[in-house]
Amino acid sequence: MAAAAAAAAPGRARREAPMYSQKELTSKKRDEFEDILEERRLSSDLRYAMKCYTPVIYKGLSPCKPNAIKSAVLQSEQVQYVIKQLAKEMGESPDIIQEEATEILDEMGHSMQLGAVRFFAFTLSKIFKRLFQRVCVNEEGMQRLQHAIQEHPVVLLPSHRSYVDFLMLSYLLYTYDLALPVIAAGIDFLGMKIVGELLRRAGAFFMRRSFGGNRLYWAVFAEYVKTMLRSGYAPVEFFLEGTRSRTAKTLTPKFGLLSIVMEPFFKREVFDTYLVPISISYERILEESLYAYELLGVPKPKESTSGLLKARRILSDNFGTIHIYVGQPVSLRTLASGRINRCPYNLVPRHLPQKPSEDIQEFVSDVAYKMELLQIENMVLSPWMLVAAVLLQNLPAMDFELLMEKTLWLKGLTQTFGGFIEWPDNLCAKKAVMSGLTLHSNIACLVDGHVVLNDKAVEDGAIGEIVFKRALAILMCATYRNQLLNVFVRPSLVAVALQMTHSFRKEEVYSCFSFLRDVFSHEFIFFPGISLKDFEEGCFLLTKCDAIQTSQQEIYPTDKGSVIVSFLSAMFRPFVEGYQLIFRYLSKETKEAFTEKQFIPGVRNFVFQLLEKENTQCYEALSSDMQKNALAALVQLGAVKRKKMSNGFTYNVNQEAVNKILDMFDARIPVQKPVAARL
Repeated sequence: MAAAAAAAAPGRARREAPMYSQKELTSKKRDEFEDILEERRLSSDLRYAMKCYTPVIYKGLSPCKPNAIKSAVLQSEQVQYVIKQLAKEMGESPDIIQEEATEILDEMGHSMQLGAVRFFAFTLSKIFKRLFQRVCVNEEGMQRLQHAIQEHPVVLLPSHRSYVDFLMLSYLLYTYDLALPVIAAGIDFLGMKIVGELLRRAGAFFMRRSFGGNRLYWAVFAEYVKTMLRSGYAPVEFFLEGTRSRTAKTLTPKFGLLSIVMEPFFKREVFDTYLVPISISYERILEESLYAYELLGVPKPKESTSGLLKARRILSDNFGTIHIYVGQPVSLRTLASGRINRCPYNLVPRHLPQKPSEDIQEFVSDVAYKMELLQIENMVLSPWMLVAAVLLQNLPAMDFELLMEKTLWLKGLTQTFGGFIEWPDNLCAKKAVMSGLTLHSNIACLVDGHVVLNDKAVEDGAIGEIVFKRALAILMCATYRNQLLNVFVRPSLVAVALQMTHSFRKEEVYSCFSFLRDVFSHEFIFFPGISLKDFEEGCFLLTKCDAIQTSQQEIYPTDKGSVIVSFLSAMFRPFVEGYQLIFRYLSKETKEAFTEKQFIPGVRNFVFQLLEKENTQCYEALSSDMQKNALAALVQLGAVKRKKMSNGFTYNVNQEAVNKILDMFDARIPVQKPVAARL
């Protein structure tokens, strides 16, 4: 079966068995959560900030001073080698290049000081108690992390939905007397006077968004991260997604930093490294409206201290509960065992830069996807996410009693599929739904026994204004529904495939599923190379809830299952219809070459006009996130060619290929994808 799955996957077959074994598709025991704000509400914040803080660190090492790390980086063989090479190539004195390396380190390096840490502990206590009702943490996870930090270097890999993420994680580690992490932060934060410097003193180190082929910057940055990891005096923290997800769906992982933190293990400079996936779930996201505006093309505000001060008004708002699930530490040594041959690293002096082999690159990619899937598995779902999913299928308004009934039904289905739902204090459905509506009153409200979206503020406005306002409300609501999609994506794609193929033949349904999985590979996280296993999981879950029956060659929806299959298909309809609209726009694209900056406004105007004329109801197609993902999918499928230029990328459309994909999507022609596995 594993061989068949690999054969069914696009691209080069994986030579090794995948490291991702799908989770047990039954209810598993979850760790208990503790509210860390409860104690903060009962005792002095000043006493908390000034407490005796002596964290246990890796094998009893003494904390390393920030300046000592910088000196070690500058004097390292790796950086000195690159300095000499560049001096020779450019005809410059090595001292000048060394000076440049020092400036890079000064811009980049953290300068962690206990005073700044205590300041943040005091300030964040005040802020978090105002913003959140509860901050819940799995204590067993914190105990596992405490043991891991003492054994081997640790890399913290949190999900990224908000700027609160890294502040909350440092606050959490301080609360539990664990070593504070050093955190990879974007260089944009340095533009925030005072705040940028405070973050640096609390453990942030700053990286440029793009290194632009700057060999010296890359050498200094990589050596800085590896030096901190090897010394083991503090966990290294970064976000695999690279940036905050504006849609609350997990973004496809970036591999650069992960590759850097793995290198000391590959070169036998450390015995092992622990990777710790951390899932941070928000009942209500602080930046929810900001994200919706960004997705609709309103420029992101620049990070600034004045902007932060203006944001003080949110302190009077309620953002519900945060759940932080610290996952099981994953041993890099165990992952690499039997798969990675580290001997080639012994044949080259350690200081010489080496391009990772294809096997190493594939391994890094697999580990990144594994970590993100572990984050997803432990995300906590609130009742409001179920409400949002039901409401979006019943616009413009839904009877409250029916919404309540459907939410309870969806709760059962989500739990059957292995979703991690926190139903507050076992409230009855009415109170749980009302609680969600109260917390999210900016998105939806109860009017005359019906729940409606808050998109009516400009009824007398211009049609364009009405469309924009409605899109804003739908995108904010979709942010919460999106958090359910990770649980539902595999059975839902089977359901969509059943409807698209109009066939019960398993081979045809799998062909369509595999095509949809490829098309949506930038929307959702799928482990590379296991398309068949994902299909089998989707079928298993649909069988488990009696939605389908399967034989060796066929899949039959049951009488009871038509409701489930219809609901799952409708949940994913915005993606299917959104991609159809974007592909239709590109099928008419006549420009020789275009950039992403030309494509996004073009497709947005195209969809906007269709919405104004009421020729579509797919408001989510206005999202720049969906537009970029659809373009990336077409590049991956070979229907659009991407070419690197000095100022970015340009794209060329293969009209025939795009039309063919569009026809498959519209179910006008059968999905033409060879099935390389016996089902």
